[in-house]
Amino acid sequence: MNAAVNINPFFLPTPLGHLFCMYSTPVNAPIRAKVIYLHPFAEEMHKSRRMAALQARQCAAAGIAVLQLDLTGCGDSWGDFGDARWERWKADVFCAIDWLNNETNNDTSLFIWGLRLGGMLAVDCAKQLPNIAGMILWQPIINGELFINQFLRIKLASEMLSEGQARIGTRQLREQLTAGESVEIGGYFLAAELAQTIATLRLEQMTPFCPIIWIDIVAGAESLPIPAQQKVIQEWKNNGCHLYTRYVVGEPFWMTQEISECPALLTATMEMMEQILQ
Repeated sequence: MNAAVNINPFFLPTPLGHLFCMYSTPVNAPIRAKVIYLHPFAEEMHKSRRMAALQARQCAAAGIAVLQLDLTGCGDSWGDFGDARWERWKADVFCAIDWLNNETNNDTSLFIWGLRLGGMLAVDCAKQLPNIAGMILWQPIINGELFINQFLRIKLASEMLSEGQARIGTRQLREQLTAGESVEIGGYFLAAELAQTIATLRLEQMTPFCPIIWIDIVAGAESLPIPAQQKVIQEWKNNGCHLYTRYVVGEPFWMTQEISECPALLTATMEMMEQILQ
């Protein structure tokens, strides 16, 4: 898209500290919808910044304002990663939505867009936001406990590479977290409270009641969704959730060695948002 957009970086004050935000809006055109973006976890956030920025610009060019938010302890917001807590992140989201609503007409359709763990956070926040127009979920985390276990394995893999063997196993790391101790994983200090909360979350138990755009990246056109994902989607549909699902071919940019893009994901997101906004 060639339409001009405004990109405004700023710090949003909250009761605990300032949150870094990027606000993308159309130039000389009305705002017909608004979106708040919730980033993924730890290093995945940094790997995903380019894709988030590209999508925000495409949305703004189409008249959809986008607020990108760095949560507490992440990116350029206040605090260290060890200060992060799930309920604190939810409070960050609600503060940002209040700001976004004040900046725009309250009747303007509001969407929450989340990538990976940000998708799970979006679904959890939506329970307290009955009037949102919809959610955009990019490759959402399905099972919080499995996700935390995978994150802990990063430490084991790092020790294997540097020392030839891991000094401690996943079970021992989980025991430390259960005992209330923080653990350091890849330069991130993971608080026990945050890990324990995430581990309790299951998407199949969190049916949202707004239209959902769910897009996953797959390796090839013949790839099939994983059974756990199919189970969640079917459970949501059984509970009355209206889902728009799509699979696009591309690289998992949140974990690639180099910063990468997935143009098909950008295109699919815009197409599916237009379906809801019509």
